[in-house]
Amino acid sequence: MSVLTNPPVVVGADGSEQSLVAVRWAAEYAARHHARLELIYAIGTPVDFVPGLSGPPLDYDGLRKHGETVLAAAADIATEAAAATTSIDVTTAVVGADPIPVLRDRGSSARLLVVGSRGLGAFRRTLLGSVSTALARHATCPVAVIPDDSHEWRDPVVVGVDGSEGSARAIAIAFEEASSRGAGVVAVHAWSEFNRYDPRPDMQTQGEALLSESIAGYREKYPDVRVKQVVVEDRPARALLRAAESAQLIVLGSHGRGGFAGMTLGSVSQAVLHTAECPLIIARDLGNQ
Repeated sequence: MSVLTNPPVVVGADGSEQSLVAVRWAAEYAARHHARLELIYAIGTPVDFVPGLSGPPLDYDGLRKHGETVLAAAADIATEAAAATTSIDVTTAVVGADPIPVLRDRGSSARLLVVGSRGLGAFRRTLLGSVSTALARHATCPVAVIPDDSHEWRDPVVVGVDGSEGSARAIAIAFEEASSRGAGVVAVHAWSEFNRYDPRPDMQTQGEALLSESIAGYREKYPDVRVKQVVVEDRPARALLRAAESAQLIVLGSHGRGGFAGMTLGSVSQAVLHTAECPLIIARDLGNQ
């Protein structure tokens, strides 16, 4: 399968424990989807570095060598993590630029861009939380944000549904992931009487109809996937997080409407991104998936 039909998985690695967790997760994902894995180390510039005022010039040769060492170790971890499923091709690159533009550009042709929730190391004191937030907002491919591995990632895959195009993309990813993992799907639609003028019973009925219609085709495409539908009067972020208390993955669309409006750019995405204890995928350009 060519890179055009099966784009690579790109992951940022900086040597921190957080990034190594992301590398393992990305390798397992790449193996399940028979995709190539690209490990990227961005040298960047320390946020407190001012030429002439912060001591000696940066030793870019030393930083590059350190990056190569970090990537060599990360590649070994990736190969080992993928081995339980299949062997994968792993490539590495040290790039002398800040992580956000580097990963955004590399992700433009990727199947998935993977980052840890935060880290230090060679990302030079730029909290990876800010990197992951920026990429969730601006990357053109789906973005996976991986927390530390203190949480036991289990069944199911949780997806937010609101009838929008972004939601449809999230549903497609959620069912594909659930099928590849032997997991179930919990599809969540949240509504609030403060956003609509319809009576509560009507809003509940409309929500149930919207949810059923949104996932109907995927039930047929993935008969092996167990599905639970949740329609609830609640705040979207809280509804998703409650449904995901024992989840192994949350999938959200990049743009929404109604109960999930502004999902990846506003308060809902911020709440889920910074609170979820399991990996999160922000669905983006369907053409890259």
